[in-house]
Amino acid sequence: MYKSYRNVFEAIHDALQAGDEGVLCTLVEEAGSTPRSRGARMWVRPDGSIVGTVGGGILEHRVITRAQEMIRDREEICYFKETLQGEPLNGEEALCGGAAGVFMEYIGSRKRIVVFGGGHVGRAVALVAAAAAYDVVVWDEREEFANAERFPGAEVHCCSLDEAFDGRIPFDDRAFVVIVTRGHVLDGDVARRLEGRGVAYIGMIGSRKKTKALMASLTERGVDEGFLKSLYAPIGLPINAETPEEIALSILAEIVAVDRGADVKALREKGKA
Repeated sequence: MYKSYRNVFEAIHDALQAGDEGVLCTLVEEAGSTPRSRGARMWVRPDGSIVGTVGGGILEHRVITRAQEMIRDREEICYFKETLQGEPLNGEEALCGGAAGVFMEYIGSRKRIVVFGGGHVGRAVALVAAAAAYDVVVWDEREEFANAERFPGAEVHCCSLDEAFDGRIPFDDRAFVVIVTRGHVLDGDVARRLEGRGVAYIGMIGSRKKTKALMASLTERGVDEGFLKSLYAPIGLPINAETPEEIALSILAEIVAVDRGADVKALREKGKA
């Protein structure tokens, strides 16, 4: 049961503190007869409940519906414009004619790239990911590789792998995981711990030969074969990348393709042709 709020921003603050999400809707354009004045705000939760109002009636109903679509698709911004013709909705009193424009902004956890490994490739991935507007989280157990100077602007975790998977790093459908640690054994340990975490993407570096051997080893350790087949390994689109920066570009290209719903299998096969 949601509590009552004095204002929209108090509701947003509590939602973010709780790890929730929603859409802030602000009436920014009005022409003719509209139910609310410019500046009216409304916070829409995933279940369609609201705090505040942009006017009620047909306009508000359609804005809430659009906001729920944004939450479902993690769409970050939208400008919603509605011409009010006076049609009643579910017994609502008809509105006078006018037009309203509502700026809608998704607020919640942003998509993030979680990099396991602070070496040359990990650093390059972090830089490219930040340029592509992803939040960046980096893990490495070595202080000389996991620090703010090496990864400015990133959330850096220098700790044991057990600690990293014990609540320090959030794993959900907004997380794209890149495994580029100092060795294949450690890569495999990270991959094994990600089973069942429900992340959006897991990519693991390595040659085809080493990846095949590692997959066999993980299968022997009881890791589900279906999960292993879901990994993108070797990681990245096949663009004949050689330098850390080129490898990072191939990885980010693959992540964007997954994120945008592209045919990644076809892209990988095409690159090998």
